[in-house]
Amino acid sequence: MATTDSYRSVCDRFNVGRATAVRAVRRVCRALFIRAPRFIQWPTEDRAVKLMRGFERSSGFPKTIGAIDETHIRINAPKQNPADYIDRKGFHSIQLQDVCDHRTLITHCYAGHPGSVHNRRVFRLSEVADYLNDDDAFPEDSHILGDAAYEIHQHLLTPYRDNGYLSGKQKKYNYRHSSARVTIERCFGLLKGRMRSLLHCLPMTRVDSMAEYIVACCVVHNICILREDEIIVVTMPECNRENNRNCLREVRRNAGILKRDVIMNYL
Repeated sequence: MATTDSYRSVCDRFNVGRATAVRAVRRVCRALFIRAPRFIQWPTEDRAVKLMRGFERSSGFPKTIGAIDETHIRINAPKQNPADYIDRKGFHSIQLQDVCDHRTLITHCYAGHPGSVHNRRVFRLSEVADYLNDDDAFPEDSHILGDAAYEIHQHLLTPYRDNGYLSGKQKKYNYRHSSARVTIERCFGLLKGRMRSLLHCLPMTRVDSMAEYIVACCVVHNICILREDEIIVVTMPECNRENNRNCLREVRRNAGILKRDVIMNYL
């Protein structure tokens, strides 16, 4: 996971056959994947309050419990439906969506969608989209931060779009927002810096095992953070049932816009 060595190199170093090495990697990945809920946990109650304080100390942005973004992990072209895995850069990849705290500790990860799937769809299919409408998941009316690709929500705040006419307060809001959200960029940098197999091309051919492998890498990343094993990276009308969801979505969106304006004036 942590190097770009080939199976041939690893097998030669440890004097084992390729089948043994592949089986060992799968067993370890499976064990880490099963234990993921122990190391990757959504913040609640007292822990959520600590994260709010941590984000406010580091960036000045209030009531934040996480930052969200997605990244693409390159893979070799799968044998089945390879075109589905071609991302906007022309590479075959699968997607990883993470939420992290101010320490770059991952609090939620969701992996496995083909590279061609739009990140908004990935978000809608993830548990985080369900969390947004659960006020218990966001104590004290807290929120996570996302970039402009996400839709604003009461519990997911995005920056103001810069159309050239932003006020001074809006620019200050965007600056604070960016200062807090940059932690997810650092998180991906640290994750791929530690787990260098994610940086180039996954050494795997079975698509059904790739998501498990990536989640296992996220678990190792969190263990490193918890053990303070730091590395340095450079950041780069009445609604019917069908309309009910649309109405709730609009209410939450308007609440997010109002909250963003309140925070802008607060800053």
